[in-house]
Order: sequence, then C-alpha cells, then structure tokens
Amino acid sequence: MDRNDYYGGESTSLNLNQLWKKFRGEEKAPAHLGSSRDYNIDMMPKFMMANGKLVRVLIHTDVTKYLSFKAVDGSYVFVKGKVQKVPATPMEAFKSPLMGIFEKRRAGKFFSYVQEYDEKDPKTHDGMDLRRVTTKDLIAKFGLGEDTIDFIGHAVALHCNDNHLHQPAYDTVMRMKLYSESLARFQGGSPYIYPLYGLGELPQAFARLSAVYGGTYMLNKPECKVEFDEEGKVTGVTSEGETAKCKKVVCDPSYLSNKVRKIGRVARAIAIMSHPIPNTNDSHSVQVILPQKQLGRKSDMYVFCCSYSHNVAPKGKFIAFVSTDAETDNPQTELKPGIDLLGPVDELFFDIYDRYEPVNEPTLDNCFISTSYDATTHFDTTVVDVLNMYKLITGKELDLSVDLNAASAAEEE
Repeated sequence: MDRNDYYGGESTSLNLNQLWKKFRGEEKAPAHLGSSRDYNIDMMPKFMMANGKLVRVLIHTDVTKYLSFKAVDGSYVFVKGKVQKVPATPMEAFKSPLMGIFEKRRAGKFFSYVQEYDEKDPKTHDGMDLRRVTTKDLIAKFGLGEDTIDFIGHAVALHCNDNHLHQPAYDTVMRMKLYSESLARFQGGSPYIYPLYGLGELPQAFARLSAVYGGTYMLNKPECKVEFDEEGKVTGVTSEGETAKCKKVVCDPSYLSNKVRKIGRVARAIAIMSHPIPNTNDSHSVQVILPQKQLGRKSDMYVFCCSYSHNVAPKGKFIAFVSTDAETDNPQTELKPGIDLLGPVDELFFDIYDRYEPVNEPTLDNCFISTSYDATTHFDTTVVDVLNMYKLITGKELDLSVDLNAASAAEEE
C-alpha cells in the first residue's frame, strides 16, 4: 500500500512536471527544457557498486530481468580545492596528480597490499591481524599523508566520517577491495553502475516481480493507518474504510511516526544543466565526493550527475545533485562548495528533509521500519539496513553468493 500515486515513495523518479509541482507549485516548467516525460529525476540519487551487495540482492531475487544497467563514467574526489579522479589501483596511483612522486610509491604499495590481501592466507597479512589492527595503524605502516588517508577513507572505502581510523582495518580493506573489483568489472572509469531511466525503475521492477508471485500493489491509498490488537501487535492497515489484514508490517518511518526518532537532516540541491560537470573529463555520469576535512565540516558532501546517456533527461541535458547531512538551517549556503563545482545551471531546486530511525521492538509489535535515506550517493548504507530487516523478518540471512555475470548482459547494451 502506498499513499502516493507512483511507485517507490521517497526513492521515486519524477518527470519534469512532477518536479515542478513538488518544488514550484502551480508554476509551469519552461518549454526550453524539453519534454516533461524525457526526464526521470531521482528523489534519492544513488549509484550502485558493480560488485556490491545491492547488485547481489537484485541478482538473487532475479529482478535484474526487468532492469537495464549502464556503467557510470567517473569517480572523483575533491582534495585541496580541486576535483581529481579517484585512483584505486597501483597503476592509477602512479598517474594521479593527487600525490607527489614519493607518496605515489607509498600509496602504490598500500594498494598492492590491499589487492593481495586474503584473510585465509597468512602470507598476505604482512604479520598483521586486520581484525585487531586499526586502520590508522595499518596506514601508518605505509607512511601515507593526510590527504591520501582522506581520499582513501572517503572516496574509495566510502566511509561517511573518520571513525573508521580507530576501528579494525579489516572493514576498510574489504571496502577498498570491493571498490577495485567493481572498477575492474567494466574496465570503465568508475566502480558504479546505474539503471537506465533512473532509480524509480527499481521499485517498479520489484512490483512486477511481486505480481508474478501473487503480490498486490495498492497505490493512491490516503491515510494508511496501522491497526493493533490489545497486546500491541499489528493486525492490519486501514485506508478509505477498508482494512488489509496482516501479521507483519514493513514500512518507511512516515507510516509509523510514533515508533521512530529523528536522527538528523539531509540538505540537497537538484540542478538541471546543459553541460557535464567541469573537470570530470566530460563524464556523462559521475560521482564527486567532498570529504568533510576538505570543507571543514563534520560530514562529507556528495555530488552526483547523470544525463541523457542513462535516459534520465533529453539529449544535451544533465541532472546534478549535491547532498550532505545538514549542519545548519540554510541549505543554500551549506551546499555552496558542491554547487560551485557544477558550473552554470539552467534551474536549481533546494530540498531539506528529516531523517528517522526506528525505536520500536519488532518482536513485540511485528512492525519492521526502515531507516530514512542518508545523504550518500551510493547504496552502501541502505543495503545494510535492508539486509538487517530481512533477517529480522525471516530469521534467515540472505544468501548473496550469486553469479555476478547475471547482471552483465543488460549493462553492456
């Protein structure tokens, strides 16, 4: 059941008219932007790691047969006031302008260590137990500088803050391995993939798959009210006088606002442009991560861009997003470092929304509530939440050992 008249709730993709209605009310979109239906503008812009958990989930559920993916052109990081390509292999490290000649050698050795690391083979451990040694201590062994540590932690391992430096290095090393394996998979400029026609395709693909197995989707159901028995266990959901009976409810925080708490806010800018983001090698799709330290902030900023090459805009048009955890009440000022990287924009929209996490006990009320989407432009954090919910609901771990080539055919079209 969904209160909206479209699939996907907060993670839908809107056409131009829907976007205008959401942000500009009665005003009409200017004709020079082209046809409304040529636009598929994500409300939660995120790329997928090619070998990551989400792709494994999509293959496991066989939902890939309803989706077509395409590789993302570029992966960049903002360091010392400049946008630079993220180096993720020893060869790229040697070519990267991010580092001086000696730092390149040190980084190359570190990347080689990470690539060769195999938990089952002690010969690759260099005498270190990565489940005990902290990331900071591991990196110190290779003598890497502050800026290098910054881009590795935030743009390769995709950590959202610097807590990882004081935690066991195993997680960071595995994240780096995932990045380089995903990068190698398509021989492209980034480790990411993204569905043609935008992320709104994901919930629609699951809706189709659900219908095959007898599932029913009800859109446009206003005021969905969750019903409980005297013990506080869920019994059904009521809308427009009709109740759908059930034993368990899975929902986002907006449907059970008395069982969640606010954990922060996300500020986001959406830009429609007529050119790619400058300094990204004319990439038609790209992610730029601005690490917190580079901006003197507590949280990273993310720039995401896609275009007509992924069928989300008419030819010659690009959609860019800038997102971050809001640290003030003024998203325009806060997002300026990211917006400044975009160059001239045709239209700019600002959005700020609250993030929530569940505080209920699902074993008592049978309500399984997701955590709100964060500011990151990749699915790393969201998938962990989904897999945890799956385990809570079913009591089983989802088996993610799948043949990754099952998603390749569509990606290469």
